[in-house]
Amino acid sequence: MLPRFVPRALAGLLVCLTVLLAGCSSAPGGTTAPGVSTPAWARGMGTVREPRLPAEARRTLVLIDKGGPYPYARDGVVFGNFEGHLPKHRRGYYHEYTVPTPGSRDRGARRLVTGQGGETYYTDDHYQSFRAVLR
Repeated sequence: MLPRFVPRALAGLLVCLTVLLAGCSSAPGGTTAPGVSTPAWARGMGTVREPRLPAEARRTLVLIDKGGPYPYARDGVVFGNFEGHLPKHRRGYYHEYTVPTPGSRDRGARRLVTGQGGETYYTDDHYQSFRAVLR
């Protein structure tokens, strides 16, 4: 016969394990990203899988991966994170790139922001909100 505390301890362990696994199986905001785990840097924010980005954003990612050339003079400049929506890092950690907006006469509101740790973020509302790009 098992001591009385063993079933309670197993039940508690099972509850903890269930909570842990549930937290790992979905992206923040309750959206599931099948086959793509959410990296630690993206926890607590919305996410978007790379194939679900607009075609212009995917083309900009290709340019970023190749190191350019970029169509806009401001592509690759330091992103200051003045709004504070991204994790805090020293100045120069983040860089921004224009995602062309069809029909816009200027650079538009869409950007990709990269971090030196390999992070990529997408905004379509000129830095008011960001989603972590799962690649």
